[in-house]
This record gives sequence, C-alpha cells and structure tokens, in this order.
Amino acid sequence: MASIREVAKVIHGQATRDGAGVKLTRMFSRDEAELLDPFLMLDHFGSDRPEDYIAGFPMHPHRGIETVTYMLDGHVDHKDSLGNHGTIGPGDVQWMTAGSGILHEEMPRKGKGWMQGFQLWVNLPKANKMMPPRYREIKKEDIPVFDLGNGSSFKIIAGESQGIVGPVKDLVVDVKYLDMSLGPRTFLEHEMSSERNGFVMVYEGELMIGGEHPKTVPSGSVAVFGPGDMYRLGTGRRAAKFMLASAIPLHEPIAWGGPIVMNTREELDQAFSELKNETFIK
Repeated sequence: MASIREVAKVIHGQATRDGAGVKLTRMFSRDEAELLDPFLMLDHFGSDRPEDYIAGFPMHPHRGIETVTYMLDGHVDHKDSLGNHGTIGPGDVQWMTAGSGILHEEMPRKGKGWMQGFQLWVNLPKANKMMPPRYREIKKEDIPVFDLGNGSSFKIIAGESQGIVGPVKDLVVDVKYLDMSLGPRTFLEHEMSSERNGFVMVYEGELMIGGEHPKTVPSGSVAVFGPGDMYRLGTGRRAAKFMLASAIPLHEPIAWGGPIVMNTREELDQAFSELKNETFIK
C-alpha cells in the first residue's frame, strides 16, 4: 500500500545579498545540505526595483556542482570561460555543470516590471566533481507543459513525469525538476520513490501537503518531504504555484567553500590555490 509523505520540515527563506549586492531570499543552504542531499542551495530572487538586482553576479568561479537558473520574469545576460554567452528570459533555463572548474557571470538587464527567478545548486558525486565542464541553455518553448485541467499544469524541466521527459538530458544526478500550478480546490497525488529526497518551494499562494497530518505551506517557504513513496498536494480557495524537485541522495562528505563544493578540505585548498595561481581552468 502506498505511503503518503508528510512534511518533515518547513523552511522559511532568509533575506540576504549575494554577487555584487543583489537582494535575494536564500530558501535553504548549508544547514539543510544533509537533509536535502544532493540539493545544496536554493535562491529566489525577485524585485521590480532595478537597484535591487542590477549589480548582478560578475565573473566568479564554480567547481564540483551544477547551477540551475530558471527565470520567471525579466532577462539575464551571461557568459563563461567556455566561451558560452547569451540571454535567458522568462521561462528559460540555464543548466551549468561546473565540474573541474568554470568562471561565469550573470548580469540581469534593467527593465520595467519584475525580474524574478530561482537558482538551484545540485551537488556532483565524488566520481564526477572533476568532469569536464558543460553548459545547457533551454528555451521556454522546449520545456513541455502537461495540462491537468482546472487551471492546473506543470512544466517538466528535468526528469520524467506523466510519461513526458524534460529537455535536460544526460544528467549526472537523476534530478526531477518541475514548475507546477494547482488551481483552486484541487488535489494531486503522484508517486515519488522512497529512495529519493524531495522538496517543494511555494512562490505564490499556499499549498497543503501531506496525508494524515497535512501542513499548510505559505508562499516564500520550502517544505521538505518526509519518508514515503507518494506525495499529496492540495489548494484551498486560491491557486498555488511552486517548484518541486527530487533526487537520490549521494551520501558523501561535503566540504563547502563558497562557490566551490568538494568532498575534503584538502580539495578545497587545492581549488583556491589553483584560483590564485590561475591554473583553475583545466
């Protein structure tokens, strides 16, 4: 018999600044890395004031992780040490595997209205931390949408759902990443293998999660799924929008040094020594 996952923890985002002074909400980070393994960090950025974001994220290094930037509103120009450059706009995704090392920058464009999106960090397993870097830019029109009716739908960015496979292929870590909408007074049940860790980040409305002991999770919060093999989500009088992610945990040690995440302190020291000596890029 299927076991519905209850909410193991609700995390409320913390306002902070990053990059050259971009205002954002850090939904989770180091303190939850073990609980949410292999997910390391989730940032939600959003403002209609250019002064909150225009300084952007100038050229900086990454190693040992993947960064996934998903835009809801506005545009971000980007370039990196592989020679990639371009712009991601509303509904677009940048999926970057830093691997052995990459330098990149992300600079939001000044515009009218909202500039809003998410950046998710996914840890790489020890065997792949020093793999060659690679980069994917996925446009909105390439992301399949499954319509559930009643104002409910979801976009499949990565992984498989309802027999539909997302556009991000050849993943090192088997990540399922969905952008979901549920209309008012709607319930959804779906399987999630018991071996996977998972979370929901509500960015509009509120969401009821769980079976026997449902919790109402408000906008601006992350709900971490507890054990089980199925999730149950529901709404009240208002619709809800949220990101849902799941993956099999790595169960490996984490040595975290800002934008670089390795397995040991020695590996971190080596990475920063290479940065200093300009031998970081392989």
